[in-house]
Amino acid sequence: MDLKTLPRPGVAAPGGQLGSAEAVLVRHYRRLVCLAYVTLPADRGRHARVVAAHAVVQRALPVVGGRTCGADGYPAARVRVLRGALRRRRWASAGFPRVWGVRLFTPPDDADAELDARLAELPPPARAGFALQALDGLDRAEAAEVLAWAGVEEPAESARAGAELLRSLGSPRWSELPPGYDACTVHLQPGDLLRRRRLAVLAPAVAVALTAAVVPVLVSSPSGGGSSAAAPSAAPERRADDLWRHTAKPGLTVWPARGDLLDDSALIGRATTAWQRAAPPAAVPQLLYAGRLDGTTVVLLTDGRSLARYTEAPDADPALALSPAGDSDVTAGAAVVLHRDDRGARYLLAPWVAAAATRRLDRPDEAERPLPFPGGVTDPVPGTAAQGCPGPVLQLRSDPVVAEQHAFLLADLGGLTPAHLTYTPPPDAASQARPPREAVGAQALHRWAAGACAVPEAGPEVRQLNLWEFADQKLPQNAGELAWACLRADHWDGSGSAAAAVLPPNGGRAERLAHADGRACSRYEQDTVAQYRWRAPNGTPYLLVAASRRVSRLVVTTPSRRLDQPAGPTRTLALDNPGSGPTTVEAVTASGARLRPIN
Repeated sequence: MDLKTLPRPGVAAPGGQLGSAEAVLVRHYRRLVCLAYVTLPADRGRHARVVAAHAVVQRALPVVGGRTCGADGYPAARVRVLRGALRRRRWASAGFPRVWGVRLFTPPDDADAELDARLAELPPPARAGFALQALDGLDRAEAAEVLAWAGVEEPAESARAGAELLRSLGSPRWSELPPGYDACTVHLQPGDLLRRRRLAVLAPAVAVALTAAVVPVLVSSPSGGGSSAAAPSAAPERRADDLWRHTAKPGLTVWPARGDLLDDSALIGRATTAWQRAAPPAAVPQLLYAGRLDGTTVVLLTDGRSLARYTEAPDADPALALSPAGDSDVTAGAAVVLHRDDRGARYLLAPWVAAAATRRLDRPDEAERPLPFPGGVTDPVPGTAAQGCPGPVLQLRSDPVVAEQHAFLLADLGGLTPAHLTYTPPPDAASQARPPREAVGAQALHRWAAGACAVPEAGPEVRQLNLWEFADQKLPQNAGELAWACLRADHWDGSGSAAAAVLPPNGGRAERLAHADGRACSRYEQDTVAQYRWRAPNGTPYLLVAASRRVSRLVVTTPSRRLDQPAGPTRTLALDNPGSGPTTVEAVTASGARLRPIN
């Protein structure tokens, strides 16, 4: 296929030469799925990437006025697939394909390990650059042009990184890629046999190769009058009331069932059926709650990976809300939103919660207010946070059976499960890096009061928010101390984002400096550097720079000078009169790694 003979993305092929967009998608389905699979981030398992790759391609039909476009060509389909694979919020929508009862994985191969490791080092745009050159045979310039059409900010750099990896691997092409990257030839294995062995309908475990001809195993959630495969009809399970006291892994799956409608089998059946029709659960659902709250009937179910909340209200149609909830634990599985109205949100708390209170995150010196929760259900908690800021905030304390003297904060971000708030204190030169801790201490509360509204995101898919105070800097002219922070949002699906911020002296609100998706400021990327332009009380402009604990050198270039010096014990720098032109900041770690500020 010659790129130069194909139309530009978004321009119809003359005379319908390439047929409709749907025909193009079908004709090149295998190649497009492989392109999406290689481009998707490497921090997920193969099952999730296989499903997501097919989802991205199946959603790549252009839509105009509610109907799919006609002749649109392979280049345009390729651009739409890349845009889908590079999206910041990855694969979280309930409208993506679902797979019930099995796990999918590409055939293993000895060559996968090296390529997996090499691709994992690249950001998704560079992976896309590699895929375009390995799969479609484009050169660097052509790959950069396609990446630009797909919205990549630095297409030439991404194409260069992909080309370097391709060259180091001996410049393979489509037919030479390892089988583990062909997401249209997959193996199946059962997903959760220990739970499913209760169901007589479970077939013996098989592992068979599938080709693109059997893609319908990926069943899309219905919209309108469509239908989807449903899980076998089975009554939801109930856990023993005291199971949480005997488990070594507290989480949603050890909650007892609560509520005043536990014996209403018709209601619970309607809730289970609604879930099966929307996106079949991965296992036999477990009943967590069934009851009436403020005139609304609520059923809460989980399959160990997701939460489903079914509601029936007198003045509205029945509604189903789904939320990821895999790997819930003593904190991330401690509260679920049962109902919201004008008075606030009501939460169902975990059975191990011994005490509950509410807290104003913007008032760190104000004591928490006790929150009653008879039967595990709290009184309404009014919203107290500004738009885009975490809140309202619950302060919970665990029963000593689970963790002695363990208090923690949860922030409501609008979803079914509040996010866990943590704090990482500034470095101590005499000790190793500090892990995140509960954000209930005085310093943590004051830092969160300043930094809460600088979080990179505050949406329902966020599982945990951490504020890492990676440096403190005494400002020139005795203007106080500036705290440098990196705020991280981790999603339930393993993805996330980060934002660098400065927290001014005297408790002022933080100023967010930059934002990045990926694993910045996580335990997998613990080095960082940031810059900030600040004006002293006497009007003198400064360029302030700060870096994390493992940085040994700072290199700063301004329009007027260049500075290359040891980072010193504080790993901070203040340059007066830096000029108004562009500046370049680079940090070098003791191991020789070079860092640029988050942008």
